[in-house]
Amino acid sequence: MNLADKFSSNNSLEIFINTPKHQVSMGFTAVQMKIMPNSPSANLQTIEKKAEEIINSMHKTQVKVEEEPIAFGLKAIILSFAWNDEIDIEKLEAKFQEIDEVSSVEVLDIRKAFG
Repeated sequence: MNLADKFSSNNSLEIFINTPKHQVSMGFTAVQMKIMPNSPSANLQTIEKKAEEIINSMHKTQVKVEEEPIAFGLKAIILSFAWNDEIDIEKLEAKFQEIDEVSSVEVLDIRKAFG
């Protein structure tokens, strides 16, 4: 399922609609990222909280957080948010990699948002 389908099926486009206009530049993208913890026993709430703090330290926005079951009790963290396209997304990925108990980070979908 791509980001547009996920937004339309979950009504999570409100993340973008409810972000105050003074916090959104003329160009922004809709981003969906997956963070994989290094084990099923990893503290997902701590990883989620740190990821949201990192996002908001670089660009104030609302973040939708979901957990996706993978296998054998392992769950991935799926983050959906608006992102200022003037800020390199690779910088965000690198900061996520520094979070304790994170195995990998992947951009699932990124699209130019107009409006």
